[in-house]
Amino acid sequence: MMKRIHLILLFMLALFANTPANASSHASGKGSVDVKKIIFEHVQDSYEWHIATVGDKHISISLPVIIYSESKGWNVFSSSVFHEQEEYNGFRISSSGNHEGKIVELDIIGNEVRPLLDISITKTVLSVILNSILLVVIVLFTARWYKHRKPDDKAPGGFVGVMEMLVTMVVDDLIKPNIGKNYKRYTPYLLTAFFFIFLSNLMGLIPIFPGGANVTGNIAVTLVLATCTFIAVNLFGNKEYYKEIFWPDVPAWLKVPLPLMPLIELFGVFVKPFALTVRLFANILAGHAVMLAFISLIFITMAVNVYIGSAMTVVSLLFTVFMSFLELLVAFIQAFVFTMLSSVFIGLSQPEHHGSE
Repeated sequence: MMKRIHLILLFMLALFANTPANASSHASGKGSVDVKKIIFEHVQDSYEWHIATVGDKHISISLPVIIYSESKGWNVFSSSVFHEQEEYNGFRISSSGNHEGKIVELDIIGNEVRPLLDISITKTVLSVILNSILLVVIVLFTARWYKHRKPDDKAPGGFVGVMEMLVTMVVDDLIKPNIGKNYKRYTPYLLTAFFFIFLSNLMGLIPIFPGGANVTGNIAVTLVLATCTFIAVNLFGNKEYYKEIFWPDVPAWLKVPLPLMPLIELFGVFVKPFALTVRLFANILAGHAVMLAFISLIFITMAVNVYIGSAMTVVSLLFTVFMSFLELLVAFIQAFVFTMLSSVFIGLSQPEHHGSE
């Protein structure tokens, strides 16, 4: 009976972790579980999307690999080739080192090096595409209701009503107060950022395809989002904004001969997008890691003692359910905070000169 429970929980872990052949291999033998490897393989990007494991068969989607090498030129092939052989056309997936999990090739002295360009459709890339398509469908579905709406019609209910509530909240409580009179110029970007982050966070909590990808827990994705805010802030900032950076209203000795304050202000320009990047990335990554750790705890304690493991199974599952509900709240909060901070930073780039009193 305990063996059956162990197999069921093992299947749950494999399904949740979305990693091919990992959970079963790490929980084999004496029942030991490599928690670190399971967590890292879940949160890291990959060249295939594992869906489920049925017995010894791993169901996964092999994704296209598109790379350019200085010695071999362009190469386009399916990642499934690495199931049959360790190396293909001089390329292989590194199993250790700085390039672990990435496609590498060997240089003339035998060291692993990355190709000059890797634009493969990885798990994260595919998830971004799917989430973007889903977001477009949701927006068009919502807009369809308003297309035939009359001024005296009742307020929308159901899903359209929820979307209207979210849009109104973001615009009235975040964008308008923080940006000011020019808020309409930035509203499309900020609403897109909010709903993309919120949707990606929710999809990341779904353990089966097309969910489960660690999109906003990938620092490359959060860096792109933060860069968009950085461009919106500095490309459209007015002259008062740049005056406060390069010639702030402080005593002259803080500006000449040593430009102490201008250097601090310039440093702050780059700290803001860095804070946006790390805040979103770290919070989402931590949530995924904690839930996987709670599930892995079942197998760790089961290997020590079957009675302790049985008790910890109940405790771990309760904590996992609690963390899942907490992550639903975090999914909204992180989208809210990113949009709020972006609005604040954009508003600070639009200061108005009120003159001296």
